[in-house]
Amino acid sequence: MNKVGIVSFGITKFSRDDSKIESILLKSTKNLFDNCPNLSKSDIDAVLVSTNNNSKYLSAILSEMAGIQPKLAHTIESLCNSGTNAIVSAYSYIASGLVDVVLVSGAERYDSPGQILEWDISRGEFNHPIFWASIFTKSYKREFAVSDEDLAIVSVKNHRQAQNNPNALSKKAYSLNEVLMSKKLTDDLRLLNCSRPCTGGASILLASEDFCKKFTNEPIWISGIGQKTISAGFTKNTSDYMESTRLAASSAFKMSNYSPNNIDVAEIHDAFSICEPMALESIGFAEKGKGLDLIKKLYEQNNFKINPRGGLIGSGHPLGATGIAQSIEIVEQLNGNANKRQVDNPKIGLVHNMSAAATSSTVLILKK
Repeated sequence: MNKVGIVSFGITKFSRDDSKIESILLKSTKNLFDNCPNLSKSDIDAVLVSTNNNSKYLSAILSEMAGIQPKLAHTIESLCNSGTNAIVSAYSYIASGLVDVVLVSGAERYDSPGQILEWDISRGEFNHPIFWASIFTKSYKREFAVSDEDLAIVSVKNHRQAQNNPNALSKKAYSLNEVLMSKKLTDDLRLLNCSRPCTGGASILLASEDFCKKFTNEPIWISGIGQKTISAGFTKNTSDYMESTRLAASSAFKMSNYSPNNIDVAEIHDAFSICEPMALESIGFAEKGKGLDLIKKLYEQNNFKINPRGGLIGSGHPLGATGIAQSIEIVEQLNGNANKRQVDNPKIGLVHNMSAAATSSTVLILKK
């Protein structure tokens, strides 16, 4: 099986602008080419597009706009973890020997149709993600005697860290009181407990070991992959533990021969403030019910180990681009290029990306 590395990337600033999805995809792709001078259009064997946008044939459209004629081109949609699912598909194509170089490009607009799951009748009229997040929050608070003040620290930490990310949507840090006094959306969630949909794009280039040498002297290797889908409807998932995340992480650690103790930096899918402690516990970074203790400790120490770019809450959440942007952050961290948000000398990083009440999760482990 071929070894697979990440050799280049491109990303746009996350915003609320009205750009067309095709333009967003092309912009991050051009940025990727700018970052990889030795890359030619003829080097790319496959183009995979990650998006929840209803536009059709986007992989072929992006290929034509960028001047690429790939052997393979298709679109991957899996709600919020479309980006990492596309990376896993690219990895599989290369590891199998089918292709050597794959461009994965993800994009979304602020008004993406992926925000509301109208097909899930088990939700009744409560079909917006905020309602499953509210259920998770209520259940977690009750089981572990957690307060709104305790959970608010997730948003405070991630907005503060986002100020060191030039591509983040968030433009300011917030106090604990500002989070607690932000607009009330449900009994258990306020506006600043939530990530925000936005316009943004991210692209990443994967290559086989032999081709990595052509593009960079410092590839970042994909050493572990885990994916698990529990269901489509969120009523089949527990509301106090992310089972799909636990199983995906277990598979990724087994494949890589690493454990949570080996991870130096991690991107966690904090679509809502409750998601970060639950994911940390499900992955194995903290005991059940103790995720917030770890978050508070990191915040007090100004330690950027978890969500250094500001997470989804601080960076923004363009669905199709999120998992790719998370992976780019870990690549920058491992290469020591994260500037003011740089973690001290990381060697191994983790990406956690999930969809719809953790009904589906993807975990990637990357290493220098």
